[in-house]
Parts: sequence; C-alpha cells; structure tokens
Amino acid sequence: MNSYPIQIKPFGVHAILIEWPNEIERSILDDILIFKDFLFLNSFNDKEWEIVPAYNSLTLINIHKNIDHKATSNQLENLYRERKEGAKKQTHLWRLPVCYDPEFGIDLEEVSKHTGKSIEQIITLHTTSTFIVYGIGFLPGFMYLGGVPKDLETPRKATPRLNVKKGAVGLARKQTGIYPQDCPGGWNIIGNCPIPIFNAEKENPCFVSVGDSIQFYSITRAQFDLHVIQAEVGIDLLKKESTRA
Repeated sequence: MNSYPIQIKPFGVHAILIEWPNEIERSILDDILIFKDFLFLNSFNDKEWEIVPAYNSLTLINIHKNIDHKATSNQLENLYRERKEGAKKQTHLWRLPVCYDPEFGIDLEEVSKHTGKSIEQIITLHTTSTFIVYGIGFLPGFMYLGGVPKDLETPRKATPRLNVKKGAVGLARKQTGIYPQDCPGGWNIIGNCPIPIFNAEKENPCFVSVGDSIQFYSITRAQFDLHVIQAEVGIDLLKKESTRA
C-alpha cells in the first residue's frame, strides 16, 4: 500500500482538510478511499462526521461541534501512519449513452481544430476510454471524470456560457463530465447524455460514487429521443458492472 506526504489544515470551525500530492492519480485516490474507510472505523463515524473525498483530498466535517484542530490533526496523522487496507471496496463500472449529434456537440468543431482530430476520431477516443470518478461537486451529481486521453485535452472556454443544457457532456483539459442540470458552464460541449444523473426524489439521488468508473457509448439522435421518453416514464436504462477499487 502506497504512502504519501499529507498536509492537514483547518477548514473553518467545523471542518478540517487533508491534502495529498496535487496530482490526478488512481493510486492517490485509492489511498484516500482506504483512509476514509479506516477513519469511519476509528472515531470518525458517520453519526458525527461527514467525510468528503475528492481528487487529492479528504474534507472532514463535524456536524455537531467545533473542531479542536490541533488535537484532531495529531490524531489524523497517527491514524494515517496506522491505517490498514481492509477488504477491497466494491465499485461499479457504469456505461452511459451519449448522442454526439451536431445539435448537442456544439463545440465539436472547436475541439477538432484544437486537437487536430476529426470529429469521428474525437468520438472514438471519448467512447473507448474508461474514466474514473475523482470527485462529485460544483452541482449535485456533477462528476469530475479523470483519464481523458492526451489527444483529447482541450482548455476550458475563455468565456463560459450562461446556460449549458442538462445532460451536456463536456471536456476541460484532463477532465470530462456531464452537467446534471441547466446551468452556466465553461467546458467544451461534445454531446448529451439522456440518463438523469441526479434525482433529489430518490433515496440515493446520485447513483455514482467517487472511485467508480464511467464508459460512454455513442447513440443516434433517434435513440436519444427514445431514451429521454424512457427515462421520463421511469424505465431504468443504467448499465453497470461490479468491480473492485
């Protein structure tokens, strides 16, 4: 099991932040998730604490009282040295449909010019890659997916759009993701996913967890329209496989 230099910082009176090296690496994410599980078993249970993992950090939030940051930092440093890798956590590989029709892929031409790849090559690269869920945030259910091939890396737009449509699939440098609702956004939009990513009315509003994997597959415009209707009437279109983190 890999060990990394970590930094522990106050994050307000109710929270504390643990940071790993600022790199997008699966091994770092695995270490973060292992430590998260270890903390739940050692004084940081979910009755008192909320623990939020992301790319290279864990945020610990005490929902009942102010934190003694010095004492808690010392405790966390000791626990990190003592941590043990438990049973491999079950994760999932989710296969999600994307329609890359020009009506939805409004930045495909721009991405093509930047990368030197044809639109067909962009779609192939995007659908043959496996992306890791490194974080969920910005909006409820917005997945930050790492693992974008270098040939697809495209900078954020210089001027964000005021309105990006729900389901829009975007690229931004080393990341890709799906906008779970209409909102402003600065990513390059290459398609749209008809599967609702976040539903506040469900017991589990977001079906994806940090550490899961995502694969996209291409669908036609007619298939997109059908999937939208199916999702509206409650037909489960999710495809998943169980894996191990």
